[in-house]
Amino acid sequence: MTLNILFLTVTIKKRQLSAEDVVREQMAKKIIDQNRDRQFSIYRPF
Repeated sequence: MTLNILFLTVTIKKRQLSAEDVVREQMAKKIIDQNRDRQFSIYRPF
């Protein structure tokens, strides 16, 4: 997609992810989910 605004061209391209990037993102999401679950178990209202 290309937008032309006052002689300024902005091009947006979909980024290609490598297998290594996909694995890193999955690990990060897993860790974030684990931390969120831990926080909910600690701060759960009674």
